[in-house]
Amino acid sequence: MTAPTLTTARLTLSVPVPGDFPDSAAMWADPVVTRFVGGRPCTEEESWARLLRARGLWSLLGYGYWAVRETATGRYVGEVGFADFRRDIQPSLAGLPEMGWVLTTWSHGQGFGTEAVAAGLAWIDETLQPPVVPCIIDPANAPSLALARKMDFRVVTETAYKDAPIRLLERTRR
Repeated sequence: MTAPTLTTARLTLSVPVPGDFPDSAAMWADPVVTRFVGGRPCTEEESWARLLRARGLWSLLGYGYWAVRETATGRYVGEVGFADFRRDIQPSLAGLPEMGWVLTTWSHGQGFGTEAVAAGLAWIDETLQPPVVPCIIDPANAPSLALARKMDFRVVTETAYKDAPIRLLERTRR
């Protein structure tokens, strides 16, 4: 499956392309961005693997990640989407379209996360209709937890992932 392009009032969500790499790598190298996602900036090699994975998910699973850009300017906002990463986590998320989002520092606090996550959820609800969509968030990541609550994700449990505390949330399809 090829990723559909989604548009909102201010954003365009499209399949990641090699031209997104410089912006994506800069985002993943930002310690403010990665503080709650892995805990350390990513190398270029790790960022390239993320881009390849984001694009490849679509052909393997029928869902994946979008590169998010501000429509008016083309400025890179971040990445939003779904994956089945087969994480070593309990309870298991295997077979479920786990949602994730990460935004560039400049875009924080402008409502872009709400807009992009809402577009992704509307797409998956209409297209794949999964009964639940999970996400995992570092318990200290207050902005992401607030966004998740706004999008009707509810805490399922506190657990651990890679020896770090994590909050598992789920959203039931509307």
